Amino acid sequence: MTTLSLRIAFQSVFTSRVFPSRCIGLQRMRFLTTETKEAQAGSTETPSKTDKESSQKTEESEVEIKLKTENEKLENQVKELTDKYKRALAETENVRVRFRKQLDDSKLYAVQGFCKDLLEVADILGTATSSVPKEELDQNQHLKDLYEGLLMTETQLQKVFQKNKLFKIDPVDEKFDPNLHEAMFEVPTPDKEPGHVAVVTKIGYRLHDRTLRPALVGVAKAPS
Repeated sequence: MTTLSLRIAFQSVFTSRVFPSRCIGLQRMRFLTTETKEAQAGSTETPSKTDKESSQKTEESEVEIKLKTENEKLENQVKELTDKYKRALAETENVRVRFRKQLDDSKLYAVQGFCKDLLEVADILGTATSSVPKEELDQNQHLKDLYEGLLMTETQLQKVFQKNKLFKIDPVDEKFDPNLHEAMFEVPTPDKEPGHVAVVTKIGYRLHDRTLRPALVGVAKAPS
């Protein structure tokens, strides 16, 4: 060891023992200097981290906005398609109901035209039986047999009508109904209530619930 080295080591030992506070101060100054350098280094690094975080947040917010917009579009499409689907179902159900009703009506009223043609036959039979003078039936056996044959034919025809749901409309003393009756005239009748049927000039018929031919009637009115 040289003389200069011994002198430096002696001064450092002497200084630490004689001036301990000075050594501590020097150590503190060195420590503060180190912290200052580290803080400066950290301060230079902090803005870069902050910028990265802010950019990441910006990107996330933009993605959220896009996703929200896309979600709204999809929800609107779902609502529109659901509405169209419900409308299509309702329209299909309406068509099905109408078709079912038309099918039922075609089954119920398939014989409507045929029944109308038979009504004239029933009218002729009724006119024939009502025109036979009752007082001559006992005197003329042939006329009586013919009359009874007409009655039997008319009775059988009415049975066929009822079997096919074709019913008479003979509304004497009933209240006038424009759906079932056709007023031909008014009759001042003191013994009948005004607005009721007083006279039936032609019997009507209905097929099921549908009026096939309204009854031709005279309606009672109060005497003047």
